[in-house]
Amino acid sequence: MNQKVKILNYLILVLLITPYLGASKTSHVETIYLGSGCFWGAEKGYELMDGVINAESGYANGYGIKPNYRSIIQFKNKYNEKNFAEVVKVTFNSNAISLENILKHFFETHDPTQHNRQGNDIGTQYRSTILFQNESQKELAERIIAEYQALLIEGGYGKIRTKLEPLDNFYLAEEYHQDYLKKNPNGYCPDLSTGIVFNDEEKIFEDNEYLLTGKQILVLDSQNYCPYCEKFKDDVTNSYKGSIPLSYRTSDQLHGLEIKSPTWATPSLIFLENGKEIFSYQGYINQKDFYQLLGKFKLGNSEAYNVAFNKGTDARFCKEYQIFKNTPDGIFIDKLSGEPLFDTRNRFVSRSGWLSFTKPVDGSVYELPDNSYGMKRTEIRSVSTDIHLGHVFDDGPNGMPRYCINATVLEFKPRNEIS
Repeated sequence: MNQKVKILNYLILVLLITPYLGASKTSHVETIYLGSGCFWGAEKGYELMDGVINAESGYANGYGIKPNYRSIIQFKNKYNEKNFAEVVKVTFNSNAISLENILKHFFETHDPTQHNRQGNDIGTQYRSTILFQNESQKELAERIIAEYQALLIEGGYGKIRTKLEPLDNFYLAEEYHQDYLKKNPNGYCPDLSTGIVFNDEEKIFEDNEYLLTGKQILVLDSQNYCPYCEKFKDDVTNSYKGSIPLSYRTSDQLHGLEIKSPTWATPSLIFLENGKEIFSYQGYINQKDFYQLLGKFKLGNSEAYNVAFNKGTDARFCKEYQIFKNTPDGIFIDKLSGEPLFDTRNRFVSRSGWLSFTKPVDGSVYELPDNSYGMKRTEIRSVSTDIHLGHVFDDGPNGMPRYCINATVLEFKPRNEIS
């Protein structure tokens, strides 16, 4: 009988403590709902934070319509206070990341002083908002707002317009909005942050003095993670070796520069001359198009531009040919990318009036058929920039090819300067 009582008491104990055991396993999982304009970039930013379990785009705290992307844009007018807000539901492990850090990230990655808008996105659906679920979240948000307001005032900004209210409703956005940046690899990330951070002890202010002289390429980078910025670096700028300097800045590091274009889209390309913007391009750009813009910037309306992009041909015995025909030991490089194209060791005098080589640097050029002007020729293009270089013929010395190359699209580096 005593054994049965012990077993019964044990079962009762298990039943009593099981709910608490389950609670201890799940109580560290929390959610907060945050709106900071368009939810695409914001969603990705939260997902990359250590301790965040999931970030989902959706619509919250609206009334009178069935929420979807089209309906909230068309809902009577864009200033309707009953409209849904674009928000991100952030689910996180509070043992790994604090709500305080998430809220600080929220404020640092948009401009909370803008009312019912973020940049070019205008309307109540783009309002800055924190939707809390309990008093402790509300009190923490109020404290963070007060801290950030003091920092904003010190930095010259106005009143925080973030709407703090309890969560009333939330609807997941359409599937194509979830992980939007992953599904759309070409574009830009809206970076509307003020540059004001909670702890700026390690903030480095870049010296822009050298950007005030000559031609410069400036890449506007994101203050937060931007997949388009990383893709642009991987595809284009990490391999750039051209003679025009290329620098990275964020929107709060442009002091002293005369920038006329909007600076909220990252990546953005800004071409500067003596610190003044000549022209710019917003968003991700592939390698070929990048070099066409650089060609416009560096070469202008010149013979070299006509050769590079319009398949033109240098004049025979042109100035650049005269300079390059007797250069010492070294490498001829692509005038835009800086990539090696031809070696002086493979140069020969053909008396044609154009630079001639028996071979290119391995992997540096590719061939295309060219039937223009009633002739059958083989065109040579640069792999790195896709610019036109010249043609290849089969009448070189000792049965070797003759690469007939336009000098205006080349630059020269002595061999001892090649890294």
